[in-house]
Amino acid sequence: MIKALVSLVSLICLGLTALGLSGCSPLALFDALGPRDKGGRLAVRDAAYGTDPRQRLDVFVPTVPVERAPVLVFFYGGSWSSGSKDDYAFAAQAFAAQGFVTVLPDYRLYPQARFPEFLKDGAAAIAWVRDNIAAQGGDPNRIVLAGHSAGAYNAAMLGLDTEYLRQAGVDPRTVRAVAGLSGPYDFLPFDQKTSIEVFGQAPDPEATQPVSFAGAHSPPTFLATGDKDTVVKPRNTASLAARLRNARVPVQERTYEGLDHSDTLLALSVSFRRKAPVLAEMSAFLHQHAGARRLTTLTMH
Repeated sequence: MIKALVSLVSLICLGLTALGLSGCSPLALFDALGPRDKGGRLAVRDAAYGTDPRQRLDVFVPTVPVERAPVLVFFYGGSWSSGSKDDYAFAAQAFAAQGFVTVLPDYRLYPQARFPEFLKDGAAAIAWVRDNIAAQGGDPNRIVLAGHSAGAYNAAMLGLDTEYLRQAGVDPRTVRAVAGLSGPYDFLPFDQKTSIEVFGQAPDPEATQPVSFAGAHSPPTFLATGDKDTVVKPRNTASLAARLRNARVPVQERTYEGLDHSDTLLALSVSFRRKAPVLAEMSAFLHQHAGARRLTTLTMH
């Protein structure tokens, strides 16, 4: 069903392109035409968290205000070379309807940016959240990070390697939990075009891998993939989950039967929510752990 809709939307985009209407992508059309959760709404559009045109973010809030709500920062995918926050409002609005003040940032992409520049952008967006999100009803001390595909990588790295947040002036302990959908977390050696272009210049390849930073002080983590994913193999999810469990970090690992790489993202939408309980399980985990890390008792490392 999901594949059939994606094929239909792709055909529509091809038709629009043939008519001279550029800028159409299947996901953009899906986001524009698909039904949205009524429990969330756009509150802030194109707020600048840096000076580059790609350093902009949107904020979605619950329709019914929640006092000092947990804040979810969602990073979209696209192989670190494509993507726009404008195509992911359906996901942000879904999380807002689940009670999160949801932040949806753009970030610099290849070839403008290579590792670790997009992670620095993510940390800068989180610094903006710390300084500004209270005005939208969010609690800057209860931040959770989430993402899909390359965005799941960004979320995991920012949650596990605390150096990026420290450099941005953010206390890493404000990140209470991380959630990743179909993310690459353990992909050495760099033997694919994308990984070579984006990460190949890194002086220490191990330092590019989320699994390298899994440890006892890592935040609770929700990791999900589809058993039909051939883009980012499910072994990435299994590897990071195992490392975190070995460190005795709370982990929920889910492999959804019949879902491929894009399905885990589309299952967040109203249209395909019955395909798998991705939104419900992910939201429940993040709410459970959003207040679990006490700032006064953790030791900084």
